[in-house]
Amino acid sequence: MDNRETMDRAATLKRGREVLEQEARALLKRSEELGDGFYSVVEAILSCEGRVVMTGMGKHGLIARKIAATFASTGTPSFFMHPAEGAHGDLGMIDPHDVVIAVSNSGNTAEVLGCLPYIKRNGNLLVAMTGGPRSELARHADIILDVSVEAEACPLGLAPTTSTTMALAMGDALAVVLLERRGFLTDDFALRHPAGTLGRRLLLRVSDLMNLEMNPVVSVDQPFAEAVAEITRKTRGAVSVVDASGELVGIVTDGDLRRILQRAATDPGETVASILARPVGELMTRDPMRIDAQMLAAKAMNVMEGGVRKVFVLPVVNENNHPVAMLHLHDLVGAGV
Repeated sequence: MDNRETMDRAATLKRGREVLEQEARALLKRSEELGDGFYSVVEAILSCEGRVVMTGMGKHGLIARKIAATFASTGTPSFFMHPAEGAHGDLGMIDPHDVVIAVSNSGNTAEVLGCLPYIKRNGNLLVAMTGGPRSELARHADIILDVSVEAEACPLGLAPTTSTTMALAMGDALAVVLLERRGFLTDDFALRHPAGTLGRRLLLRVSDLMNLEMNPVVSVDQPFAEAVAEITRKTRGAVSVVDASGELVGIVTDGDLRRILQRAATDPGETVASILARPVGELMTRDPMRIDAQMLAAKAMNVMEGGVRKVFVLPVVNENNHPVAMLHLHDLVGAGV
């Protein structure tokens, strides 16, 4: 890297850090000044019998759309209404029981202001999330949520940067407080995210991945040769070992088999034939880790990877501690957990 490139890199990183620091300072200042307006908005949404309608234009419209999506996924029914489309009929989407939050940095966005007559006549509670607390939007609002900033990070003072970050963070603050006030839980979140990796991690259970026909099991008294044959037949990389009552008491994995053979190779008194003839109970790993069918697949993954030594297979047991399946790490990876 020559001197010019070194200087360009240093200047680029310096300017990037300055932008991040400027926006961080603005957020910190706003957090220190947060007051009754925020509390009033939270109480209004909690008592709302309808939905939260987010609206805004341009860059702040994109922020409003994101806030609506976050609300909807965390227990607060919400949708975004484009203000320009609202003036062409979409205002009819707003029910009188809805709370309307209009996001506008200036508070004088023409398209947003054009929706106000309908919103007021419809009897909706109107929240102005604005950087203009004395603006036209604020003048008509029932509650003002101040998101003003001293300056944009844009050196021209034109591109919404710090102001959109502020509005986005304020929306996140509302969403988090609301989900906590509602007692919103992981299962509630999962029901709203059934697709994709997130949904799989929150909804998929071990029972969804079990192959009951490929459940390798041998009894503790059978010869070790039967354990090896069962591992081969069921292709799970391991076999559960049970006592006379069918309860899980041990396991033999591919790794165990290799270690047993390595030890035997250094013992002149052992042969492959003698090892295969010994009872499984003499060679198994006792009291292995196990899981139940109702465990979340993501938690099973954590069990496999969270120990001192990673494991690739786990016996799945029922309420009687009888092995009903053998879960392999590949099952989890293949399911996208």
